[in-house]
Amino acid sequence: MTETARSLKADGWSIVHDEGFIDLVGPMWHRVVDGQHEFAIATGPKHRNRRGLVQGGLMMTLADRACGMAAREQSGAPHVATVQLDTHFIDAGEIGDLLIARPKVIRATRSLIFTSAEVSAEGRCLIVASGVFKIVRPR
Repeated sequence: MTETARSLKADGWSIVHDEGFIDLVGPMWHRVVDGQHEFAIATGPKHRNRRGLVQGGLMMTLADRACGMAAREQSGAPHVATVQLDTHFIDAGEIGDLLIARPKVIRATRSLIFTSAEVSAEGRCLIVASGVFKIVRPR
């Protein structure tokens, strides 16, 4: 276990097991603080863009997954699909940052869940995202 992993576990984080795309960019971490779900990715060299900063797509991926998890929890549905994700880049992430996403559900209808999330590092807001998720009904 790496020092980063030990530190995150000591702070109440646990790994979100996912053998798909998230496994390639993660691991992704999760915890609940005062009833608020938080999702995180500890950045490293594999997350670097050509300028040596955190790739914007990684931050968007974290926001999308965090909002999707919030939408799933709100709806109780086993699956939701991203319909739209709007992202505003506020600041750059630096390699070594712990990116933390804090999603919330804004409104839920019978078929759509509206969400938002801020991704931050060291108290700096990096991106703000808003997403719309469709509840996927079983066939």
